Amino acid sequence: MARKCKVSGKGVMSGNNVSHANNKTRRRFLPNLQKVSFFSEILKKRVPMRVATSTIRDIDHKGGFDKFLKDTAPTKLPPKLRKLRRQIMKVEDTAA
Repeated sequence: MARKCKVSGKGVMSGNNVSHANNKTRRRFLPNLQKVSFFSEILKKRVPMRVATSTIRDIDHKGGFDKFLKDTAPTKLPPKLRKLRRQIMKVEDTAA
């Protein structure tokens, strides 16, 4: 399983551990990935994903999963979320 956020694309970075004696050894900075399932109120279903905690905060800040998908451009979303976004838009168009 790749260590990459499914929504934001945040991944592993590399850098150095620097000791007090200024010795440098390579290390990896791993993203803080969590398995969460977001609930879509419009589609009435849960969407499980592996995302970074910063992405969870972004989604909450936007006002929820549905609002996040509606406000984000489709080109910035992965294919799975583009499909969900289309479904949400379709349901909203038929309801209005």
